[in-house]
Amino acid sequence: MLDSYIKDENGFRYLEIGKGQPLVILHGIMGGLSNFNDVIHHFKDRFRILMPELPIYTFPLLKTNVKSFAKFLHKFLEFKGAENPILLGNSLGGHVSLYFVTHHDLPVKAMVLTGSSGLYEKGFGESYPQRKNYDYIKRKTQEVFHDPRMATKELVDEVFRIVNNRNKILRTLSLAKSAIRHNMAKDLPKIKIPTALIWGKQDVVTPPDVAEEFHRLLPDSELYWIDKAGHAPMMERPEEFNSILENWFRKRKLI
Repeated sequence: MLDSYIKDENGFRYLEIGKGQPLVILHGIMGGLSNFNDVIHHFKDRFRILMPELPIYTFPLLKTNVKSFAKFLHKFLEFKGAENPILLGNSLGGHVSLYFVTHHDLPVKAMVLTGSSGLYEKGFGESYPQRKNYDYIKRKTQEVFHDPRMATKELVDEVFRIVNNRNKILRTLSLAKSAIRHNMAKDLPKIKIPTALIWGKQDVVTPPDVAEEFHRLLPDSELYWIDKAGHAPMMERPEEFNSILENWFRKRKLI
């Protein structure tokens, strides 16, 4: 169990485990600390893993955007003294990583993106016309995965609660619009650090052509595909995801 490694300090709620090279993990809009359990277990003996809970529902509405979350990451890294980290981001977490690298002066050693926003993403849309319809929310949640069984009742219930909570839905939509507004296409060629792109072949939120565009625009990137996986391959195909990531770390002499 990883719950014992979760801390609440200085306004941050985060997981910390291991020693050495900092590996900072950033989750997506509907994601959380548990999304990366398998990754954390696999690498906890070789990295100092830090995973902050992004303040999706606690920041003021006007600050619920990619830019403010990059500032949040900056403050978190300074607070933890995490120098020259590797950033690993899924969905929104990848977008925050990209914005951070291009707009903040703290050096980053390498970056891993999986199902990252920043160029294009297809989420629930700009509104939730059937947000009180449980079956609709269940169907939309299932679309995130290749295997619909990954959308457990617990997960669907949580998404249903989010979209029917005015405070949470306003912030979710604010982040979705911010992701569109902060398109990274012009900034990507400036990012010179090694970047691994690990993508689900069946990702319908950030489809394969998005991964191809990231690969084309990022100067030092390598693209890896995971079959039978959607927007969160680290959850659907954890062994394959970890194997690809470990091999890339070794190739780049990061472990």
